[in-house]
Amino acid sequence: MRIKILLLFVLATAGISAHAQQGFPFDNEIRDFKKQDSLHMPAKNGILFIGSSSIRKWTDLEQRFSSQPIIRRGVGGCTLEQLVDYYTPYILFPYQPRKVFIYAGENDIAAGKSGAFVGDEFVKLWAMLQAKLPKAEIYFMAVKPSPSRAKYFSEMSIANKKVKAFLTGKKQGHYIDLATVILNPATTQPDSSLFETDLLHLNSKGYDKWQAVLQPLVK
Repeated sequence: MRIKILLLFVLATAGISAHAQQGFPFDNEIRDFKKQDSLHMPAKNGILFIGSSSIRKWTDLEQRFSSQPIIRRGVGGCTLEQLVDYYTPYILFPYQPRKVFIYAGENDIAAGKSGAFVGDEFVKLWAMLQAKLPKAEIYFMAVKPSPSRAKYFSEMSIANKKVKAFLTGKKQGHYIDLATVILNPATTQPDSSLFETDLLHLNSKGYDKWQAVLQPLVK
């Protein structure tokens, strides 16, 4: 009996150790960001863009808004849930930004979560932001309808509607419709010419559409 108990203890300890070594999702990218910060910490009161690969792959974001103190912290294919659960202490709160633009939620839905779930996760993030950055302006960038994820459009619409309704009347909260601007007016479907060949990520013309909407806000 003692041998069995000892064996179970060893196996459990090994599992915990392996999990600790594995870390949380995209932890290698977080380490890279923190290394950058150790060499050159962005100044306080900047404009933070945070979220998933739609931010990570917007590689000329800083150049498009060159007159502003942009901090770009896109993390792989992260979810809004992961942003809430893991990343805020590392790549959000330390910068003490005056504006936070958030693009996340699309990957949650693609992973099987509902639009209502995404809305609830944003409410959690909002509460965290109010506690840590009470003076910051918060902008939720609408979940975009990527052509490759057409089967999830209804849940994406639910997520956008829930977040928009939640932010209505919030003095420092803003919902930004970046979804309809990438639709083809003739078909009301996503314009595939605005996407890379994977039909998931925006190309330069797609980011032109986003920039046009964001321009008056990023200042």
